[in-house]
Formats: sequence, C-alpha cells, structure tokens
Amino acid sequence: MTNSIEDNFETYCIIGDPIDRSLSPVMFNTAFKHIGRKSTYIAFRVPKGELESSLHSLQVTKVSGFNVTIPHKVDILRYMEMLDPTARKANAVNTVHIAGGRLVGFNTDVQGFIEPINRRRISLNGMKILLIGSGGAARAIVAALSDQAGISNLVIANRTSNNARDLVTLASNLGLKADFATLENLGVLALKSDLIINSTPLVSNFRQSRLDHEHIRRDSVVYDIVYVPMVTNLLEQARIAKASVIYGYEMLLAQGAKAFEIWTGLDAPVGVMKKALLGPFGEPS
Repeated sequence: MTNSIEDNFETYCIIGDPIDRSLSPVMFNTAFKHIGRKSTYIAFRVPKGELESSLHSLQVTKVSGFNVTIPHKVDILRYMEMLDPTARKANAVNTVHIAGGRLVGFNTDVQGFIEPINRRRISLNGMKILLIGSGGAARAIVAALSDQAGISNLVIANRTSNNARDLVTLASNLGLKADFATLENLGVLALKSDLIINSTPLVSNFRQSRLDHEHIRRDSVVYDIVYVPMVTNLLEQARIAKASVIYGYEMLLAQGAKAFEIWTGLDAPVGVMKKALLGPFGEPS
C-alpha cells in the first residue's frame, strides 16, 4: 500500500488473520465494477498484536473504509472515534467508515445475521436457541437476537468459559435469558434446541464437535455462519437429519450489502454480489 492513491480512486479492504480464504474481495470488487465506481477492495493480513500500527497505515494511505474479521472485532473498539448504535449494542465492530480521517465503527453483522431468518419468515417466539462460540460475530448475533420477541432461552456453548460468560452477561443485559455450557454436552444441548447457530470454524467440522445428524432434530433450524466451504460438515449433517438450514454466505452477503451502503451511500447490487459469491454453480442444492 502506498501514498499514490488518486483522489478520485477509493480503496477498501478487510483486515484480519487468517484472511486468505475471505470471499469479501470478489464480492465487493464485483459490486464496484457493476456500478462503474472507481474503487478496489483488497485483503490485508493483520496479525494479532499489529492492529494499532496497521490502522495508522490505513489512515495514512487514505483508505475509505474496511471490514474487520477474526481476531480484531472486539480489540478494535478502543481505536474508534465514533460508534454506530449497532456497534455499541454488540460491543464489537466489523465495518469501519473513515470520514474526515475519523474512524467510525459499525456492526453490519447484526443486520446480516437476522436477514436470512426474516426472509424465511422464521418466528423465534418460544424458541430454545443454542449459540456455539463466543467471538466477535457471536456478540453481533446476541445483539440481533435481543431485538426478537419471545425467545425462550439462549444457551451459549464454548470451549472456554471466560469469553462465553462475558457474552452471557451481554445477553442478559440486553434482556435475553442466557446460560453458559461447555462443548462436552453439545449433542444433548442440540437435541433440546429449536435453532442451532454456529459461529466458530471449530464446530463446522462435526468430527471435532461431535455434533452429527443424530443430535439434530428434524423440526429444528441449523444456521452455520461459516461460509467456507459453502456446505460445512455441520450443515451436511443437518441436511441428513432433514432439518432446515441457513448458509453462512447468506449472512456474508447481507452484512456486505449493508457495509456497501454505509461506504457509498448507494443501494447495494445484491443480486450481482450474490452471483459473485456463488459462482457458476449457483445455490447449494
């Protein structure tokens, strides 16, 4: 990245580590090309411990905005000069708009997560929900769930307790009845759940999580926000169980569309962005 970026040429990026499998560059670059905008979007690897210096580099090179992924969604809060209500509610940031040199933090994961549920007209009223993982994305999921009426109970399952208990506190403060559980009894918890949400790559692989089709009810919904591969092992097990499934690319697309609108002030070309994500093979059958 250099200081030679033309004034009428905008650069956007995604920061995180690992970053090599991100589909955001193809999604956003296709969108920018479609509307004829002189913009580009790149992946910028930022290891843990290098966040502050990397943010300085982004500001110096006049990057217009960027997305934030693992492991920075929470740590980046301290560097924001303004926070949108979505970021304050989730206590995490996944989208940054640089306006007048100021870093303004948003959380488009909140809207991105709930959009596929609303589009399917799934009511969460009375549901028992299992959320696996407690990272930055999980915070946005909790924030989104807190806006839904009538949720019976939320169980947050995680390998370690510290982050998960913080998330339970966040959920409780937002009005949700929430409890913590370890991954040891994940199968039992899943069988009791109407909606199973996975927010960690570790559990997308059912061989590691011990969550297979025998632990998934046919009348349940399984939502894996992991999008590489498109059909994760967890979703494959859900399909074997004949449960309803929600794919991770759907959240990626919805949150990306919202970020596009924040950065450009224009409606996102959602159909074009979706086609870029799915490629020539289309939606999973």
